[in-house]
Amino acid sequence: MIDVDKAIAAAVKTGKVSFGTNAAIQSAKTGKAKMFILASNCPKDIKDDVEHYSKLSGIPVISYKGASMDLAQVCKKPFIISALTIRETGDSEILRAAETGAVPE
Repeated sequence: MIDVDKAIAAAVKTGKVSFGTNAAIQSAKTGKAKMFILASNCPKDIKDDVEHYSKLSGIPVISYKGASMDLAQVCKKPFIISALTIRETGDSEILRAAETGAVPE
């Protein structure tokens, strides 16, 4: 099983990611993302919007097990992160985790 925290950290370090709910909704609408990661305490309306548009675009959405502070800590950022958009995975295997269903909810 893939360590989700390590995969997210690798994507942030070596890939192309966007932080924030506005970026996630915009990327979901345009289909210009490989994956979305939403913190457990992401606002419901934002979560519903991202899930709706990503379903139309066929982009996987991961519900991260931790809160926005936990996601920020994994990404090594000094601000809370409710939504993370992965545009390029870099050296990360996060997409493989979503495909195999190895991501805990």
